[in-house]
Amino acid sequence: MLGKDYADQDCALASALEVLGERWTLLIVRDAFFGVRRYSDFVARLDIPRAVLSDRLRTLVDHGVLVRVPDPARAGRHHYELTAAGRELWPALHALIAWGSRHRRPSTRLYRHAACGTELADGALCPRCGVVVAAEDVATRTLARPAEARTDAVSAQLRRPRRLLEPVELA
Repeated sequence: MLGKDYADQDCALASALEVLGERWTLLIVRDAFFGVRRYSDFVARLDIPRAVLSDRLRTLVDHGVLVRVPDPARAGRHHYELTAAGRELWPALHALIAWGSRHRRPSTRLYRHAACGTELADGALCPRCGVVVAAEDVATRTLARPAEARTDAVSAQLRRPRRLLEPVELA
């Protein structure tokens, strides 16, 4: 089994991979940007084994990417929110989405600068305004056809046009 660290690497990228480089981790972070906050919603949206999700969430909390906070809507329950450090990942995550769309398969989402409506370039750059757009200022909508869409309630809600970081609230 592979280890979880890069002890012999004197490199900031290796250090970042110790936190973000495991399978599922970036998908959890992506969904946190989409507004997924509850454990059960991550399970439903990602089809991730619960033990793996628990481990990845614990790692992200331990390293300051997410914070676990009491859920005001559900007594005794918690949800997860991106920290300031977690929000700083948005340009890198968007760059990976853009790369994947060019080299692997087309993206199923469109990302626009909410202030001007311009589609974002790689790394969350607004070509019109010349700024890297913060996650909370990004409007997104799905491009997937309904026949290809996931059927879970979380994914159904995420198909609505929305802003990043807008919490998913299921009835």
